[in-house]
Amino acid sequence: MTSMQKLYLLVPLAPLAGAILAGLGGRVLGRAGSHTVTIFGVLVATIASALVFVDVVYRGNTFNGNVYTWSTVGDLTLAVGFLIDPLTALMMLVVSFVSLMVHVYTIGYMADDPGYQRFFSYISLFTFSMLMLVMSNNFLQLFFGWEAVGLVSYLLIGFWYKRPTAIHANLKAFLVNRVGDFGFILGIGLVFAYFGTLDYAAVFKAAPGFVARGQTLPGTDWALITVICICLFIGAMGKSAQFPLHVWLPDSMEGPTPISALIHAATMVTAGIFMVARMSPLFELSEAALSLVIVIGAITALFMGFLGIVQNDIKRVVAYSTLSQLGYMTVALGASAYSVAIFHLMTHAFFKALLFLAAGSVIIGLHHDQDLRNMGGLRKYMPVTWITSLIGSLALIGTPFFSGFYSKDSILIATGASNVPGSGFAYFAVTVGVFVTAFYSFRMYFLAFHGKERFGQAHDEDHEDEEPTGDHHHGLAAGEKPHESPAVVTIPLILLAIPSVVIGFVAVDKLLFGDFFRDAIFVDAKAHPSMGVLREHFHGATAMALHGFVTLPFFLALAGVLLAWFFYLKRPDIPEMLAQRFSALYALLVNKYYMDRFNEIVFAGGARAIGRGLWKGGDVALIDGAAVNGSARLVGWFAGVIRFVQSGYIYHYAFAMLIGIAIVLFFFLTLPYVWPALTAR
Repeated sequence: MTSMQKLYLLVPLAPLAGAILAGLGGRVLGRAGSHTVTIFGVLVATIASALVFVDVVYRGNTFNGNVYTWSTVGDLTLAVGFLIDPLTALMMLVVSFVSLMVHVYTIGYMADDPGYQRFFSYISLFTFSMLMLVMSNNFLQLFFGWEAVGLVSYLLIGFWYKRPTAIHANLKAFLVNRVGDFGFILGIGLVFAYFGTLDYAAVFKAAPGFVARGQTLPGTDWALITVICICLFIGAMGKSAQFPLHVWLPDSMEGPTPISALIHAATMVTAGIFMVARMSPLFELSEAALSLVIVIGAITALFMGFLGIVQNDIKRVVAYSTLSQLGYMTVALGASAYSVAIFHLMTHAFFKALLFLAAGSVIIGLHHDQDLRNMGGLRKYMPVTWITSLIGSLALIGTPFFSGFYSKDSILIATGASNVPGSGFAYFAVTVGVFVTAFYSFRMYFLAFHGKERFGQAHDEDHEDEEPTGDHHHGLAAGEKPHESPAVVTIPLILLAIPSVVIGFVAVDKLLFGDFFRDAIFVDAKAHPSMGVLREHFHGATAMALHGFVTLPFFLALAGVLLAWFFYLKRPDIPEMLAQRFSALYALLVNKYYMDRFNEIVFAGGARAIGRGLWKGGDVALIDGAAVNGSARLVGWFAGVIRFVQSGYIYHYAFAMLIGIAIVLFFFLTLPYVWPALTAR
């Protein structure tokens, strides 16, 4: 094993070692020891990822091979292997860096929590799982990492396991992801059944031949490659919270804020985006699959953004923002702009982690009150949180020169140039989504940091419509003032704010128009011209940003910001009036399009009805009633009949014997004459 291969192993194993030490030895290590070993493990992974990134991107060294053979079955080898290319190197660096910031932030946020050591063990294990996912070179290891992040997210969302709401939320996340994972494993099963291997490179090499031969799914006229891609994308819909499998993500706010940043910024929810980009050689062979991807992404981007407008919980606003931005990434994937999707994944990881952690800082400053209606005027009390939140918000809405602008504007151009069926609707959705994003983002910003101070007041009775979320609702006492968070909270905010400003400007040329992804991502440029059109529009990062000031998306974003300012700082009576006048629409948004209710009635209620039917009809009536108790009653009835015959008198038995002999004689004497007549008929 070479030194670089050892470095590859070090990246996932260092967080795993920290997780094991904190998890099994947390009582011995104590709080300081637990956060030390886990942070050190993730720090080692971050440094190693940076070294790998330099080696891959600047020296051109890649690796694709197995490091451990798990099992051999005939000609099939099931192995743990790494595919280290530019796509993997970028994901490794983003995941490990954001995770490191979350680990450091957690020291301050979870300082008083009795599950301190357990939490550090979980988030370190989560980091290991995500790294194994992005580094995999085969579908088996991909599925292992896929399920591992799902399992650990279940533990983290339900971290406060004594709360019924937390248990409901993690169970909901687990079940919804199982729906997506069912499609995912069907796709992997089809890959193995028809390609005979689970190795990425072998599958990608053989796939064009299957298309050329017109291979269909047996018994149908469906193209095999389309069925495989759609099944794999169903897995991505669950993991990356795409409509209609998005319902788990807002409820996952039941977990502590640090895990909201980790799950919803750079790791779990981006796994589906990464997977589709990794599978680009397959998706490029199926226009039907790309059409489904772009339409689902467009629905998610627009309609989940609408829900962010009516949220009063600061974490839920950011959560619906995550849903919408994941929709933007998915639209880019459907437009065959895979590198743009990964670019937005990277920029989004920084500014969305920043916004989540800033929201957590606000929650700390208000003694765990996270209702926007109880905030206002926090700017002068929490200056670091205020400025970093502003930076994150400006990046989120795509302000020119900020990181989000370069990736978001590229998505808009690529979608407009796409020729995939459904791309027209997608372009409309992502364009309108620019205004919606700006409106709900700055609604949150203005309500939290500007305007009238609304904290330190009695407010619980007025907020019965608000769903409870993960962090405790205490709030400030009357006359008490907010305070800035400690350095272990604010330093990660500052470190995340820096790439939220500059990473787009620095990376746009290299990631989108250079040879950064080389052989990691495949695009059929003739069939799908989006990247070619995007390249024609690009004349440098500075020119792109300057041109951004005179485009429609900029004016839509500006209109969203100004409208939010007018509604929530100048005329706060207008939103209340609109909510009353359009009460049906407001109720639709507040109830999240009634999708939770629909799932509860149709799917959960249907499953309960089926279970009740199987219980009463199958178990009680058929098995217990007919088979078990019925056979017992039959034996009892037969025994009751026989009881009359078994009288104990000899002359009864003699009479029965004579009757029996008479019947037998009658049978044997008449059969030779009756049988021929019966058979003749």
